[in-house]
Amino acid sequence: MKADIHPAYAEVEVTCSCGSVFTTRSTLGKSGLHIDVCASCHPFYTGKQKVLDTAGRVDKFRQKYGMK
Repeated sequence: MKADIHPAYAEVEVTCSCGSVFTTRSTLGKSGLHIDVCASCHPFYTGKQKVLDTAGRVDKFRQKYGMK
């Protein structure tokens, strides 16, 4: 690696809107980072994800390929 061309890679404290706080490393350069969604509140990871069925597409797929 060439010297003096790479940004500083330091630890950053990340705060989610749900209140979860964790530490990661980033080249951001700020002392803290605020995010809207994290793994502890995202519906995909918590199991609360809803399947939006627009115009019966999910049911049509299940009828066509048969969910066994």
